[in-house]
Amino acid sequence: MKVFVSVDMEGVSGVTDPEDVLPIGAEYQKSREFMTGDANAAVAGAFNAGAEHVVVNDSHWIQRNLLVDRLDRRALHVKGLSKPMCMLQGLDPSYAAALFVGYHSCAGTEAGVLNHTFLGKEVMNVYVNGELAGETRINAALAGEMNVPVALVTGDEAVCDEARRILGQDLVTVAVKEGIDRTSAVMKHPELAQEEIARAAAECLSQVDRLRPYVIPPPITLGFDWGMTSTALNVALIPGVVRSGARRTEYTADTMSEIMRMIWVWCLIAMQVGQHTGIQPGTLVYG
Repeated sequence: MKVFVSVDMEGVSGVTDPEDVLPIGAEYQKSREFMTGDANAAVAGAFNAGAEHVVVNDSHWIQRNLLVDRLDRRALHVKGLSKPMCMLQGLDPSYAAALFVGYHSCAGTEAGVLNHTFLGKEVMNVYVNGELAGETRINAALAGEMNVPVALVTGDEAVCDEARRILGQDLVTVAVKEGIDRTSAVMKHPELAQEEIARAAAECLSQVDRLRPYVIPPPITLGFDWGMTSTALNVALIPGVVRSGARRTEYTADTMSEIMRMIWVWCLIAMQVGQHTGIQPGTLVYG
């Protein structure tokens, strides 16, 4: 059994604030430890369930946050920012399941800790076929296109609720904290949270044959509401992209992999536009 682990940072145990998740933040180095601990818990659970091959994708912001020397040595590690499939780089149809660890709720979620979708300051909302969508839904659909189901989602209570609404109420989730507002939460101790993640990963993977992939039938229309009109203007220069409002761009494709590549390009453009219009580098959050 092959298992893919996508690890973000905002939803890991011990994290509540931008100071925790950005490289310039005062608590970033400590949060790297928490992120690595949550990742290792999922890896341990996967191997306990009989996995023979586990890959961990660093899926947060610069995508080189995990402490490599502290990762479970049995797992392979995907590191680096230049990844067209972003948070799922390395996933293919040979995997039995994907585990989403340390995930966060979509932009605008009440009591969602560090809620955002892809870019923290530049993106107001993301839509798939006219419905609000966060990273959980988009990544689950990309995995589903490869016939890979999502077996586990961990993060705060808000993202666990979001994941069950999308992927089914029987989805195994682990809430490591309960959000009060975007930068505050009631948290479990990281060691306790990691014990729960390890148990949950083993539990869900022991019943992997019952899981079904999440699939969005084509055509698939992606929509972004940008924070600035300048971003929409520049993104709309891409052939096939439609500017459907002062701050909204849309793109329609037949596959989620094409949608994800477009998201990647849009985010790169948005970061460049942001740096030239008063948003300081390092203040954006991807993943």
